[in-house]
Amino acid sequence: MPVTFSALLAGAVLPQAQAQETLPQIDVSAESDKETAKGPVRGYVARRSATGSKTDSALIETPQAISVITRDQIEDRGALNLQETMRYSAGIRAEAYGFDNRGDWSTVRGVAPVIYLDGLQMSFGSYTNIRPDVYMLERVEVLHGPSSVLYGQGSVGGIVNMTSKMPQAERMNEIGVQLGLNNRKQISGDFTGAFDDDGKLLYRLVVVGRESDTDVDYVPDNRTLVAPSLTWRPNADTSLTLYARYQKDVSGSSVGFFPWRGTLYAAPNGQISTSRFISEPGFDDFTAKQRSAGYQFEHKFSPNLAFRQNLRYTNSEVNYQSIYARFSPAPALNADNRSINRTVYINRPQVISAVADTQMEARLNSGALQHTVLAGLDYQRAVTNGVSGSGNTTAIDVYTPVYGNYTLPVLRRAAEATQRQTGVYLQDQIKSGAWTALLAVRRDWSKSDTANTPSAARDDTALTKRAGLVYQFENGIAPYISYAESFQPLGGFDFYNTPYKPTRGKQTEVGVKFQPAGSRSSYTAALYDLSELNRKTTDPTNPSNSIQIGEAQVRGLELEATTELNRQWTMTAGYSYTDAKVARSNGTDNGKRLAGIPEHMASLWATYRFNGALAGLTLGGGARYVGTSYDGMDNNPIPSVTLADAMMSYNAGSWMYRFNVNNLFDKTYVSVCLARGDCFYGARRSAVLSATYRF
Repeated sequence: MPVTFSALLAGAVLPQAQAQETLPQIDVSAESDKETAKGPVRGYVARRSATGSKTDSALIETPQAISVITRDQIEDRGALNLQETMRYSAGIRAEAYGFDNRGDWSTVRGVAPVIYLDGLQMSFGSYTNIRPDVYMLERVEVLHGPSSVLYGQGSVGGIVNMTSKMPQAERMNEIGVQLGLNNRKQISGDFTGAFDDDGKLLYRLVVVGRESDTDVDYVPDNRTLVAPSLTWRPNADTSLTLYARYQKDVSGSSVGFFPWRGTLYAAPNGQISTSRFISEPGFDDFTAKQRSAGYQFEHKFSPNLAFRQNLRYTNSEVNYQSIYARFSPAPALNADNRSINRTVYINRPQVISAVADTQMEARLNSGALQHTVLAGLDYQRAVTNGVSGSGNTTAIDVYTPVYGNYTLPVLRRAAEATQRQTGVYLQDQIKSGAWTALLAVRRDWSKSDTANTPSAARDDTALTKRAGLVYQFENGIAPYISYAESFQPLGGFDFYNTPYKPTRGKQTEVGVKFQPAGSRSSYTAALYDLSELNRKTTDPTNPSNSIQIGEAQVRGLELEATTELNRQWTMTAGYSYTDAKVARSNGTDNGKRLAGIPEHMASLWATYRFNGALAGLTLGGGARYVGTSYDGMDNNPIPSVTLADAMMSYNAGSWMYRFNVNNLFDKTYVSVCLARGDCFYGARRSAVLSATYRF
């Protein structure tokens, strides 16, 4: 990193063309040689990933679409949360429920993904896990389509796997501050390097402190994060990384489940304000606290045989209490066309989880075939308990609210629910000349039970399979075909104490990847056909409940390009066509389009880095198009929207200044409406000015 800043500073002071060209070229070459599947990536284009294979593999050899959002992309776009990192990736509805401070809701190929951190599942249940801070991430990877052969707990749509910042041998320290709209004030720090000259003991410390308001009145967005890690490398063959994280978020309810009239449709007294808060100040709260610790261990017995084990323990506590529009049977304005009835809801869950993944990797040759064989055993256990309660309370005027009049529900302790899963898997990546084949199989044993509720117990087993084939032409074109299955034990039970069935899915995908030789560009085109059984969706009559429908089918096309055209231009572009429908159901939704899934989405982002007298200055911007979607019953079309983002940065030696504006023109729009009667607003304009000092 110091080489990069020195080069830019030299370009500003010494305008000779040769001085400006030589230093960056050396830096690019060095970074390219260092790239690994889990480490830092210089620029926008990643070449390697472990998400699709659990081995350090070239993306072009993986027969499935994978989107990699690098650290540079996250920073340039000014992403403030996990949802926002994926806005410019094809096939991903990044903000499935608009501006909702309670979680990072997204869909991949029409289905909600499972969230992983460093290859281990992070989220269990709803409203029980903390939102990850993007400042602690090195990259975000989205595996499109089923992934249960490797992960077990994967939806048919895909998984989101985040890679944490880990200790690096090269010393790099930075301190940053942010100021922005909604009184945003944040300070952050990232410190890494070696304790000793031999580089056997490495450290990293990531910290974040933030105080902020949000688009909605009375709802804060405050955070405290401390994430230390330590790597011990006694020799070239052994590595042990210990890490811990403490995070506390203090927020509130940014959604009120507003009715169709007053949001999507006109109302006599106008549109309900996007900043309207219909809960109660002093009562409303969404405070999440999480403590986690774990390790990553690797030992190479030889250049061709390696053992790895990753483990993490997490304790999450959430206090969620809110008052929102009553479903009786659907949110609606009362006869006065001003007020809505309300429901009070309190939920205080605690989740204690332990997840581990143990792997043996062997590289073998058999004649003309080169094998990379991976055998693994993973285990996870999550225990959930807490108290909850809900009930009707007083109405409120959504145009001129008067607060202070509400009643509290009776709280009841929920029975403790335990979810366990053990999986064994075997994978073989086979290379022969230009051909690469991938074959994998997995057996899972899943068990869930609820204290004092024998009827809620489930004991499931599943066999999942995956196969793929890639051919690489010398010009960088690589067509592929793959088949994959998913198995997702949901655990727990619904509002009426009925246990959820596991979802099952399968997908066939054909596509082509293109990485032109000698360039820093990557292009992917994919056609897919997937289906999901026992799909979990919202209950039309109860917002606190989820139900399972028969079968959903999604067919689509995804086009994605990431390129560094030259030393000055970088660009990403994406387009997706998604035909997502309920293929089989006993309800009236049979044959209808899935709620909130647009047929068409497109995006384009570009940056330009100046040379000469303006060296150090970068300008960038993008546009995101989200097409028309429906409420799940082919009614209430949500209009398409095009949103613009912009950025400007200036690199002055050790200082980096950046100004990001998302939703540049501050469009007010409805993100999604559901057949149960409620709508969600999209995020309004955000503007953040940041300054970072690196030393």
